[in-house]
Amino acid sequence: MTHPTAPTHPTLAFVGGGNMATAILGGLVRSGTPGANLIVLDPNADQRARLERDFGVRTLAAADATLAEADAVVWAVKPQSFAEAAAPCAAHVGGALHLSVMAGIRSDAIAQATGSDRVVRSMPNTPALIGQGISGLYARPAVTAAERAQVEALLAPTGDVVWVEREVDLDAVTALSGSGPAYVFYFIEAMVAAAERMGLNAAQGKQLALATFGGATELARRSDETPATLRERVTSKGGTTYAALTTLDAREVKASFVDAMLAAQARARELGDEFGR
Repeated sequence: MTHPTAPTHPTLAFVGGGNMATAILGGLVRSGTPGANLIVLDPNADQRARLERDFGVRTLAAADATLAEADAVVWAVKPQSFAEAAAPCAAHVGGALHLSVMAGIRSDAIAQATGSDRVVRSMPNTPALIGQGISGLYARPAVTAAERAQVEALLAPTGDVVWVEREVDLDAVTALSGSGPAYVFYFIEAMVAAAERMGLNAAQGKQLALATFGGATELARRSDETPATLRERVTSKGGTTYAALTTLDAREVKASFVDAMLAAQARARELGDEFGR
């Protein structure tokens, strides 16, 4: 009698055990990756204890030869801490695939610091923490199609992915979706403030605003029509929506919003110049 072969799981090492690493780890464990195949390097003892308790992963307080077991390494430290974190790891991770979820650190710097040219950069966003994020991805030429698929599987629990062919395009992804949740929260804040000005309470304003954003986004997702067409369907000339949008246009809100994202893109490029070389 033959028995089916048990699925094999790669060994993954995470350098940094913060929120984004936790989101990925949680998804991997829920989808069947054994905790023994997951290694987390983090100097914080409380963080290590929490990850061991929640996910059954192996943890390290400092880099050692255990990292050499990793088929892939996920870099999830603050950009300004990367050089310091990478130095003691380099001797052990040169043969691994590397995935960065750090903002600003360019792939050249990661390849140089790790000794591996197989580097994928990811720009995730905070809804990844509830499995509804989206990540922009860039792969260096040395990364194979199979390794791209491995990265997609690794990030699947956090939400969707979009590949870009030029690394510089990650600055635009950063401006659009990386920073994007803050723009949504900004508009929700404004809607709640308006609700209170109009006589509703904050709880009512929040409920109405959240349901409106959620419903409108889902409608746009399901529709084949453009956002402009959907907007026009809600806007009757001389009506309430028309009054609101005319006010926004008079104050050039759309143009200002575009300018704001261009400013975010420029700042992402500056951070890359500062930390990514």
